[in-house]
Amino acid sequence: MRSYLPAYDLQAPGNLQAVLQALAENPGTCRPFAGGTDLMVLLEAGTLPRGKYVSLWGLPELRGIEVTDTVVTLGALTTYADVRAHSILQAEFPMLTRAAAETGGVATQNRGTLGGNIANASPAGDTLPVLLATDAAFVLGSSRGERSVAAADFWTSYRRTALAHDELVLAVRLPLRPDRALRYRKVGTRRAQAISKVVAALAWRDSTPDGVWRDVRVAFGSVAATPIRATRTEAALEGRPPTPEVADRAAEILAGELAPIDDVRSTAEYRRIVAARILYRAIREAGGW
Repeated sequence: MRSYLPAYDLQAPGNLQAVLQALAENPGTCRPFAGGTDLMVLLEAGTLPRGKYVSLWGLPELRGIEVTDTVVTLGALTTYADVRAHSILQAEFPMLTRAAAETGGVATQNRGTLGGNIANASPAGDTLPVLLATDAAFVLGSSRGERSVAAADFWTSYRRTALAHDELVLAVRLPLRPDRALRYRKVGTRRAQAISKVVAALAWRDSTPDGVWRDVRVAFGSVAATPIRATRTEAALEGRPPTPEVADRAAEILAGELAPIDDVRSTAEYRRIVAARILYRAIREAGGW
């Protein structure tokens, strides 16, 4: 017989401090609820237990996008639609706006949040490789204070993060860097509203006269238990120009570096081949050959 008891107890404190206090008083048993685009699916499917949830949606402290000469700070409640519409993000972080445009449909983009995508910690999260490739840092907060954690240190294992039970993602900081080039590619079953089979982000700087790449970042999602940076591949590209020989070698190293799994969306071999192909093509486009 179907139960008609409420699936959850959702509280909506009026300010950030009250939310943080609720999390501190209910460690591990009170869960933040932002846009709800992921949690509502799980609740409707019955895969989340009945419990306490605290709404973040009405908190002005977690909204807004601020720009200085060195960094862009996005509140955790910044939606995908907010990302798509922001002129500075369009100019300086085009692969983040593209990732936002390829996440779900219009309803998801209007409700889903950047902080929620980060804290949900799905290895298939569309924006997460972008945040790795751009050296993002996350501001985490609790009633004990705030701290900053680099994106590279945040996702610790499958669906696990550096967040303590009483902490929230408050904001995302994206460093502004001159001469940085960016590439993004998502591969899914469909062109829209698809969970990624492979999602890739590539960043580098090529301001030197000889055209060699510096500060190379190669990041992937859906190919491991967490979003990852392919550090061996980065080392193969660092200090080298985007030539055919470099592209061949980098793709070969990446194929050996990745250890994806088979699942309902794809096979491990497909992911390995596609990831290497994406990288090869990105280097080819950058080199103009």
